[in-house]
Amino acid sequence: MSVAATDPAALDEVPAPAPAGRARLRFLRGGKTRTGLLILAFFALIAVIGPWIAPYDPDAMSDQLLQPPSADHWFGTTHTGQDVLSQILVGTRGVLLVGFIAGFLATVLSVLIGVSAGFLGGAADEILSMFSNVFLVIPGLPLIIIIASFVENTTDLVIASVIALTSWAWGSRVLRAQTLSLRRRDYVEAARATGESTWRIIIFEVMPNLTAVIASGFVGTVIFAILSEITLAFIGVADISHWNWGTVLFWAQSNQALAQGAWWWFVPAGLCIALLGTALALINFGIDEFVNPRLRTASGASRKVRMRVGFTPVARTGTPTQSGIPGTRSKEQSE
Repeated sequence: MSVAATDPAALDEVPAPAPAGRARLRFLRGGKTRTGLLILAFFALIAVIGPWIAPYDPDAMSDQLLQPPSADHWFGTTHTGQDVLSQILVGTRGVLLVGFIAGFLATVLSVLIGVSAGFLGGAADEILSMFSNVFLVIPGLPLIIIIASFVENTTDLVIASVIALTSWAWGSRVLRAQTLSLRRRDYVEAARATGESTWRIIIFEVMPNLTAVIASGFVGTVIFAILSEITLAFIGVADISHWNWGTVLFWAQSNQALAQGAWWWFVPAGLCIALLGTALALINFGIDEFVNPRLRTASGASRKVRMRVGFTPVARTGTPTQSGIPGTRSKEQSE
């Protein structure tokens, strides 16, 4: 039989409830979230100012062929004397642009279709769910390869749009399931009883409770879009004349940089991909911890229990039990 512990000697002092403003910023207090946001902010800054601070033109050739990192070329040069650092700086913008455009478009589609299907129900739910199931089985990467073979100029916007059209269905299914659990809550029924319109209830009553799920889906789609863009550039499907990290890896692989020992040609791009993916993953983990109390770390816990060795906390009743031990209750009294 387990009894709640009320002995102040067994429990730490319970802190007072946090103010409303601090509760809203709980998401930003996690170490994972702060680390991820700092790394993402760094890459976002590079994406904005990268072309301006690049020391050389990324397409400019020189007589310094396959030079290792030095004071003149911090990340070394390629087989034609191009500066690798300049290529990395200029290529950051395309990577983030595709990722965030695809994430935004996919999130908008998943919210419109998933929330509408879950809240409206009936025939609308059946039609929208069937629509989601169709797009759920469409492979994104082969579709982009087919489109790129027919379109002469495969721009970042085209690639981002195709990635978004093939990656919104999973988020839509998740939002539909969450909306089904919210549509019969008391506050929704109260808003419906007061005569609120359906779309006003969805926007002001249901959507605020789906914010964390939507944010998590957005971050996941951005990760998928970035990796897809880099993969397409690496296999030569995307426009290889437009610099991004995948293009750097494509030229390094095509010219056998690994066989020539030119590690500086591909390692910086690989590290940038790993760091950006880690940052987005940390943000996603922070969102999961914010939504699910079971995943929260000690920094987000509201109380801690400190147990003494050899001491079992029990509820004190103030009356002796049949066993004669004060502060405990017999099985018959507990029942």
